[in-house]
Amino acid sequence: MLELAGIVILGILAQWVAWKFKIPAILPLILIGLCVGPIATMFTDDGSKLIEPIWTGESGLFPGESLFYFVSLAIGIILFEGGLTLKKGEILNVGFVIVKLITVAVIITFIGAGIAAHYIFDLSWQISFLFASLIIVTGPTVITPILRNIPLKKDVSTILKWEGILIDPIGALFAVLVFEFISAGKGKEYTSTVLLEFGKIVLFGFTFGFTFAHALAYSIKKNIIPHYLLNVLTLAAVLGVFVLSDQFAHESGLLAVVVMGMVMGNIDLPNLKELLYFKESLSVLLISILFILLAANINMEDLYLIFTSKAIWLFAVIVFVVRPLGVFISSINSSLKFNEKLFISWVGPRGIVAAGIASLFGIELANQGVEGAEYITPLVFMIVLGTVLLNATTARLFAQLVGVFLKDSEGILIIGASSFSRIIGKYMEENGRHVVLVDNNGMNVRKAKSMGLDAIEENVYSEDLINNIELNDIGYLMAMTSNSEINKNAIEKFRKHFGENGSFRVVSPEEMQDPENNPKEGLFSQTDDYVKLTNLARKYSQVHEITLNSKEHYEGLIEISKTDPDIIPLFVKNNEGNLSIIPSNSKEVEIEEGFKLVYLGKQMEVEDNSNTGDAEDTKTNTEED
Repeated sequence: MLELAGIVILGILAQWVAWKFKIPAILPLILIGLCVGPIATMFTDDGSKLIEPIWTGESGLFPGESLFYFVSLAIGIILFEGGLTLKKGEILNVGFVIVKLITVAVIITFIGAGIAAHYIFDLSWQISFLFASLIIVTGPTVITPILRNIPLKKDVSTILKWEGILIDPIGALFAVLVFEFISAGKGKEYTSTVLLEFGKIVLFGFTFGFTFAHALAYSIKKNIIPHYLLNVLTLAAVLGVFVLSDQFAHESGLLAVVVMGMVMGNIDLPNLKELLYFKESLSVLLISILFILLAANINMEDLYLIFTSKAIWLFAVIVFVVRPLGVFISSINSSLKFNEKLFISWVGPRGIVAAGIASLFGIELANQGVEGAEYITPLVFMIVLGTVLLNATTARLFAQLVGVFLKDSEGILIIGASSFSRIIGKYMEENGRHVVLVDNNGMNVRKAKSMGLDAIEENVYSEDLINNIELNDIGYLMAMTSNSEINKNAIEKFRKHFGENGSFRVVSPEEMQDPENNPKEGLFSQTDDYVKLTNLARKYSQVHEITLNSKEHYEGLIEISKTDPDIIPLFVKNNEGNLSIIPSNSKEVEIEEGFKLVYLGKQMEVEDNSNTGDAEDTKTNTEED
């Protein structure tokens, strides 16, 4: 009982430490596992581990092979949760670099790492390529915490994020297929029996995953499952599909649950977000337990196998040769710059799938008497721990050295995706600013996306916003919802995360009626609240520009806008095309000759060039709410 409680407590403590120090949780988890496992044997009186995962006859948690049953089921749940996050539309938008990273780069890693393991450690070709298949994956649970704390260009962070998500099931499938080659062939020449096993894995994996995903989705939509049983019944279904598929084709369960998750994630389910939250929490708990158990299960004899210069050479070849080779070949003819390719090459930490399946397959093959199988687990853990440690400690510095670190966070987060928010967002996007709109109204989000804008359907108070790596270039915050309290609270909650360069909100009706109560974070105009902005957007869905002659000219136009309800000033565009948000205390804006006033509404009449500049019409249309 003490050991079980200790694993859970230590696992959650490690997760907290990881959050506090902004490092991947896998790092403290593996270190804790090694400390209570093999390293502890050097200090205990009887040479025993503090936590013994497998029952030895006197102590241990899991009798026989039950540990590996638990590992298999846990990995299945984790992969299902990963599959739920894969959205078909997002995958289509990430470009051909992602496709090549999960195809061409995978093959390069598989061949390169396999050859390196064979010649450096003198392992058989079968074991070498099994090792290579296990280190293909770069898990999102490891990459996300690293990228979350590094402001990067959107393309770079998106590529790394999606590579991490998509490559998990691909790496798992590779490992399963190679394992089947070895076990079905019993280390001998490959036969038709082995090829048949491949076919069965793919057939039953896809069939069971696809069929049960639609069956479960139908049950949820038709309210056959009561709400309070939804999460636990889904968990039971995932476990059932995993086991059932495995009965028909050994190791096909992993593929089945990934397919099941992907299918359900792309079906319009009313409770999908709730299901994701439950599975995410469960995955955190399982990852915490798994890494401690798997690391603790390693013996000192296994560690001694890699306490050699050969391990350093293998690590160096994989990290500094194989990974960059895969990235650079995959990004040929892409828009990525050399320094961006270099950074993507540097960031390639391995995660839970590699460690979990390595432990599972390594010990299973060792029990079968396959020569060299004892190297699998320690070598994979060496790669996992080494890459995580390297990337967690150097990624930020390396980003600065190669010039992909964003010194200025110029992206803009808009809270609210109503008609005028979409008009303003579209104009800023067309003028080179990264804009993300957040709204809990699905209709508004869909309209924003149809205009080519980044939009997130989310509650403004959700912690998911803070953890979203696609928002790491955001430096400005504009709260423009119909609720004044939400706008004020959004400013307070997210100022330090997204608004370090400026946080603004539309004025409330009360503030609009009281010119003396002009908030410093007021947006655009002191005389225009959400209602006036919305009405104007419905009447005039165009953004205009007018060239300024002087500061006095600007102030004169601002005064005109205060008396004309059909004109609202938005931005000032300088001679380099950079936009500055106009606050409600708009006289503080710096103005030089040639700057442009950007405004929403009817086009200002140009009386003469001494008082007004040349007006330009920039059309940005949107649908009405």
